[in-house]
Amino acid sequence: MFVVTGITGRVGGAAARRLLEAGLPVRGVVRDAAKGAAWAERSCEIALAAMDDAEALTKAFAGAEGVFIVPPPVFDPQPGFPEARATVAAVRQALEAAQPAKVVWLSTVGAQAGQPNLLSQHTLMEAAIADLTLPLTILRPAWFMDNAMWDVPAARDEGVLRSFLAPLDRGIPMVASKDVGETAADLLREIWTGKRIVELEGPAMVSPNDLAAAFAQVLARSVEAQIVPRETWGGLFRDQGMADPLPRIQMLDGFNEGWLTFEGQPRAGATDLDAVLRALV
Repeated sequence: MFVVTGITGRVGGAAARRLLEAGLPVRGVVRDAAKGAAWAERSCEIALAAMDDAEALTKAFAGAEGVFIVPPPVFDPQPGFPEARATVAAVRQALEAAQPAKVVWLSTVGAQAGQPNLLSQHTLMEAAIADLTLPLTILRPAWFMDNAMWDVPAARDEGVLRSFLAPLDRGIPMVASKDVGETAADLLREIWTGKRIVELEGPAMVSPNDLAAAFAQVLARSVEAQIVPRETWGGLFRDQGMADPLPRIQMLDGFNEGWLTFEGQPRAGATDLDAVLRALV
């Protein structure tokens, strides 16, 4: 039995589909039984557990050959990342109690960076599980191509891609969420000992200009990338409802300045930008 948390999301869903296609049993962990109904129809077991509920997670992980941990995304965290601390404490307790055969934990590119930023919550979680005695793979994917979903309306309706990444011709590693989930599923089927870090990127670097050109191709209209001035970020993010935009600003600075990057040599996914944008559009 393979356990997948976050099964209702893009990454967890891709992992579960990959395992099911291989004829392997899957138990999906969800907070709401109704959201797990579609996976139950696909012959998945469904376990109810919040990611900060150690007791429920222990039951969900019991008897597992492998567990894929997808921490809930927190885009506007409280100071000190209490949400991440609660998640990692509960999940670690459950893993130690249930003793699955192996664990794949979803982290992020740049988790090794020492500078504070939004992704530091993953740095914190990696440190908290570093001494687990279970076989542990930390999966660090690049920036998700799927984040472009927020750019679809402006690209389609205005012909504009408003970019927080700069300069416009500088590419950074990006990857499709589908490849992240499928890689996680493949890693769960591997045999290893101890702790290892696997980094993952897509088939090519992607710049804002590349993203605009890909949108133009998919939408059959001209699309121009435009830089969002940094001095406007705080106000924009607050207008979007963020209580504290500083961690997000620090993260964007990290990508633009190059210190949020891979630590080693990443694996390459197969899904290209065109395929991702066509699905989003």
